[in-house]
Amino acid sequence: MGTRAALGALALATLALGGCASTEEEPLPPEAWPLVFAEDFLTPEKLAGFEFTDRGAWRWGRVEHTSFLELHRASEYAPPHRSPLSIALLPELVVGDFDLELRLEQTGRDYGHRDLIVVLGFESPGRYLYVHLAPSPDENAHNVFVVDDAPRRNLLPPQAEGIDWGNGEWHTVRLERRLEEGTLRVFWDGSEAPIFVVEDLPPAWGRLGFGSFDDTGRVTGLRVRAPLVRPVERDAGFVGG
Repeated sequence: MGTRAALGALALATLALGGCASTEEEPLPPEAWPLVFAEDFLTPEKLAGFEFTDRGAWRWGRVEHTSFLELHRASEYAPPHRSPLSIALLPELVVGDFDLELRLEQTGRDYGHRDLIVVLGFESPGRYLYVHLAPSPDENAHNVFVVDDAPRRNLLPPQAEGIDWGNGEWHTVRLERRLEEGTLRVFWDGSEAPIFVVEDLPPAWGRLGFGSFDDTGRVTGLRVRAPLVRPVERDAGFVGG
């Protein structure tokens, strides 16, 4: 059974179990959450099912022993509000609580807003959250942003320091989302302390993804753990993407 077929079966099974345990008297601790999605892009066929703002901006690649999905140019896409241009959404997966880990390599020019992003809570092209990772923080960079049927806005004050992408370097990013606590924590390269902590987020389910505001980069090593998952029940992707 392929990864996506297995995911579909797991989603149905998880939904069934969730229905039996809807009182949540004994919720699973995060360390016991099942792995609901994993992708290392070992072959070009692994791109099937992902949804893009611009499919032509993405391609499969491999360097030595690392395979990846690559954003190799800026997307030709006009979002409904000022927000990232290049997004790839994971297939067949909607989550509430989750832990997401992925590896990122930035391949663009070196400047202050040199970025890659991680998307969460995606409901539509006009409603989602994203984590923007960049070297030079300000109101428009290196922060957690919300797109809520309006131009994106930052949820945290400008940060004291950004991150260093380097050149030809892979970095591990981890997101931990907890609905009951209303929190999102973001970790960089295995750091013990999170680089971002957002509190008082309203509970919301949505899709996950990654990309860039207007730069280029690579992604691999996707791992998603969650106590419950839902299938994508309606068109929550990109028209023409």
